[in-house]
Amino acid sequence: MKERLTLALPKGRLLDGALERLRALGVDGIDPDSRRLIFTVAARDLRVLLLKPADVPAYVLYGAADLGIVGKDILLEQEPDVYEPLDLGFGVCRLVVAEPRELWERDDPSKWSWVRVATKYPRLAEQYFTDRGIQVEIVRLDGSIELAPLVGLAERIVDLVQSGETLRANGLVEVAEIVRSTARLIVNRASMKTEHARITGLIEELKAAPRVTR
Repeated sequence: MKERLTLALPKGRLLDGALERLRALGVDGIDPDSRRLIFTVAARDLRVLLLKPADVPAYVLYGAADLGIVGKDILLEQEPDVYEPLDLGFGVCRLVVAEPRELWERDDPSKWSWVRVATKYPRLAEQYFTDRGIQVEIVRLDGSIELAPLVGLAERIVDLVQSGETLRANGLVEVAEIVRSTARLIVNRASMKTEHARITGLIEELKAAPRVTR
């Protein structure tokens, strides 16, 4: 039995919701503005890691963390071999196809035969267009996806949106929704066996904790 379970949390848009949910369980003292990446919560026998969201599945998959919180969008993109026992319900957003308004006003998606899209979700983007018989060229980016159509890198993008304000601010219009995403709890398969009682207990506590709406 481990002295402490290790929980991987994503920096960025899901962190506030994750910390709010965890505080209801007595998991406190984690400063999201600190430069520290590892926190120990002795009262709950937990070690908490703060990671880039896309890295959370790898830490859980390879056992560097027993559990993690991550968006469903990342799980669908990476398809890690981990347990996904709980939809935490917060961090609601959508993965969408978007294009400039001037293109949208004369465009007919039913006539698409070939598209070039910029995205940090290459697998999901390729799957979406391929399933519809559309040839797709993927331009893989890691950030500022909305910039791509503005400078001619790609006419369309596939990106994650919450309110859609960033799209509108950059003159982009949503064309189609690919998938909806919320925060999920994931668990390392070996840890689920060796630390079953502690992990299932934590899962039940998270289920019973007040819901986060952000």
